Amino acid sequence: MSLANLRLTPRRYAAVAALVAVAALNAMPATAQDDPKTLAVLQALKERYPKTEFSRIRAAEIPGLYEVSMGKNVAYFEASGRYALFGHLYDMNSQVDLTAQREQSLQVINVDMLPVADAIKTVRGKGSRALYVFSDPDCPFCHQLEASLKGLDDVTIYTFLYPLEGLHPDAKKKSAAIWCAKDRAGAWDAWMGAKVLPAPRSCATPVERNLALGAKLGVEGTPTIFAADGRKLVGAASTQRIDAFLSGGQSAAAR
Repeated sequence: MSLANLRLTPRRYAAVAALVAVAALNAMPATAQDDPKTLAVLQALKERYPKTEFSRIRAAEIPGLYEVSMGKNVAYFEASGRYALFGHLYDMNSQVDLTAQREQSLQVINVDMLPVADAIKTVRGKGSRALYVFSDPDCPFCHQLEASLKGLDDVTIYTFLYPLEGLHPDAKKKSAAIWCAKDRAGAWDAWMGAKVLPAPRSCATPVERNLALGAKLGVEGTPTIFAADGRKLVGAASTQRIDAFLSGGQSAAAR
């Protein structure tokens, strides 16, 4: 049995809400590496659900439950693994969605692993802040994002060409034309702003590598943005939201 793709029903949500309402949220988190009991729970889960990949486990804020990460999903199990809760766990004192926090942390990447040589580099102002964007030249939301990015200052933008051929059949060809241009940043700006493509030229492109990289990082659509501290933002966000997104992360010199 695999648990990673289980979907929640209203009844399951109600069960989680009821449990949260009465639980005392005072247990200290632990990791499998630090706590033999937690390690034993992890082993029990692996034996009971051999087809499920459990990436992380720790004691949950509710005594007796364990928070378990399965890919992008988070669930809560008691020690035997027989009983599970799927849903969001809230700290009602602080009004914080603890599950959402955990899910967001699972999507954080190490941007030092990004091959910026495979990206189009655009520097605005001093460029001390860094932004990594996976973008499709034919994606309408990507065009909206570019308009928002123009309002940013003091940022270096690394754009990874990420054509989604299933949605935009000509996107890969346009990506190649932009990448092979003498001025890649200028060609990207001209296409995204005025839909003017450079004259076709032949060269090796990083498009296939970018597609493989995006799949590995869980990029499921465009545009997808990463901040310097690895946090992810999906969609055509406004200039104000992107600026806040950048300010919310660690400052890092652009590479």
